Amino acid sequence: METQLLTAMDNTSGELLQLIAAFPEDKFNTIPFEGSWTAAQVAEHLIKAGCTPTLYGNVTATTRQPDEKIAALKELFLNFEIKMTAPSFIQPSATIHKKQDIVNDVTRVWADAKEAAGTLNLSETCTDFEFPGFGNLTRLEWINFMVIHTQRHIHQLKNISRVIESQ
Repeated sequence: METQLLTAMDNTSGELLQLIAAFPEDKFNTIPFEGSWTAAQVAEHLIKAGCTPTLYGNVTATTRQPDEKIAALKELFLNFEIKMTAPSFIQPSATIHKKQDIVNDVTRVWADAKEAAGTLNLSETCTDFEFPGFGNLTRLEWINFMVIHTQRHIHQLKNISRVIESQ
């Protein structure tokens, strides 16, 4: 399972970085339509939502299947018909971002998460932060959430790109 997880992390982070790189610098901070984030803001949100501090935080032994909540996370976050509102602490700012700075931060967040995935006991439950609606997640579930959540926003970035290209 670890190999599959690391592959999913590589594939997802790689696709994200390719999408970010494809945005022209002068369009990276452009609002594509009313109510939307810019591509830069989507990336900033993903950086803020990185789970590495939680992975290295306090843990306890897990008394259930360590992957029990992954299917429900996928069902929720990969349902593109649902419009979600991010909690305030991971909302993006109105700051203008340089694309290379975002690329560097995204690369760092994923490298840190991959290091955690390859070295920590993923079956342990993280206790520093309860995931809204799901409670405490295992490290395995947190890392899978990071992949799933990023896949959701890859979908969003593709939509933003299509709109910007047509303007």
